[in-house]
Amino acid sequence: MTDLIMTSVLLGVGLAMDAFSVSLANGLADNKMNIGKVLLIAGTFALFQFAMPMIGWVFVHLAAEKLAWFAKLVPWIAVLLLGYIGSKMIKGGIAERGGEIETASPELGFGTLMMQGIATSLDALSVGFTTSTYGATEALLSALIIGVVTFGICAVACLIGKKAGGSLAWKAPILGGVILIVIALRIIITSDVLKIIT
Repeated sequence: MTDLIMTSVLLGVGLAMDAFSVSLANGLADNKMNIGKVLLIAGTFALFQFAMPMIGWVFVHLAAEKLAWFAKLVPWIAVLLLGYIGSKMIKGGIAERGGEIETASPELGFGTLMMQGIATSLDALSVGFTTSTYGATEALLSALIIGVVTFGICAVACLIGKKAGGSLAWKAPILGGVILIVIALRIIITSDVLKIIT
């Protein structure tokens, strides 16, 4: 049990790095973010990071061979979502600089937050594949620990971004967008996307 807990904590930290970066970007883009919004963002990422390993575990136990094709699409989906959100943030920051946007705290809509949650948690599906030897209770505990770790990391990231964002003004959304696009590029470089293209 101790090994499972330690392994899950380490997995949670590793898997939460993309969510940390996106939470940081959200904080940078909204220097007036209240605690409720911080909890909402952290909770959303935690929920997805909890759910994805469980979905992966179920896939392995129910229909791994029938859903193998989906694994090839995972990097593409993450890249497209992060690229779209990042470019939208950059465009908003540029427009804000030009006076087209009056507020320095762009609204993070429900749809955008959901896309961020999905994009940053898709790699967590693989955890469900690697924990296929776990029983249902062990798999659930592991996923729960990953979710809790993610929540804490993302809440801290939002607060850091919020504090730094106040001094960056209109540059913050642009910086946040760049962070998301860099994450997308990292996914391309470190995954099989390039192999698929070539």
